[in-house]
Amino acid sequence: MSTANTPPAPAGRKRSDVRRNEQILLDAAAAVFVRAGVDAPVREIAAESGLGMGTIYRHFPTRADLVVAVFRHQVDALAAHAAPAADTPYEVLRQWVHQFADFLVTKHGLAEAMHSDQAGFESLHNEFVERLLPVLDRLLKASASAGCTRADVRAYDFMLAIGNLCIGVETFPDYRARHMIDLLLAGLARTAPGAERQ
Repeated sequence: MSTANTPPAPAGRKRSDVRRNEQILLDAAAAVFVRAGVDAPVREIAAESGLGMGTIYRHFPTRADLVVAVFRHQVDALAAHAAPAADTPYEVLRQWVHQFADFLVTKHGLAEAMHSDQAGFESLHNEFVERLLPVLDRLLKASASAGCTRADVRAYDFMLAIGNLCIGVETFPDYRARHMIDLLLAGLARTAPGAERQ
């Protein structure tokens, strides 16, 4: 809606304050979903974001709208991953994998949120694999080239392993997925010279 002093935004473009609020909501919802699952009350997202519940419903009328938007927001962030220059390739890989694990928590609730839209769910699943597999492959190769990790691990296998380690989060509240993922990453790390022959 515009006033006499505020020209309407061009078709297909959102005003900067609307985009900013949407990003704040998506970041807050992602944090809440990781912490409490996709069924967390909207008031928790409102409290996390500092925005009103009316603003949330204005942007995302249904929970499915919100969950899908958070899913896409997380995929965008993972796909656009920029490695901090100060970190080793192994630490960059580790940080990305933990962010990916947080994303998987949202993905596990996506099918339920979308209810009977199996085709839509499969389309989103295929989209995330196509976009994120090359990123993981690049990170694995960079870490292996730097001598930090083994070079014989395929990105797809590793992605499936991470996904399998995250499954227990929904069923067991005290399950420590990040700890298990760190054990997996430790197994990926190169051993000290000569250790393999002992």
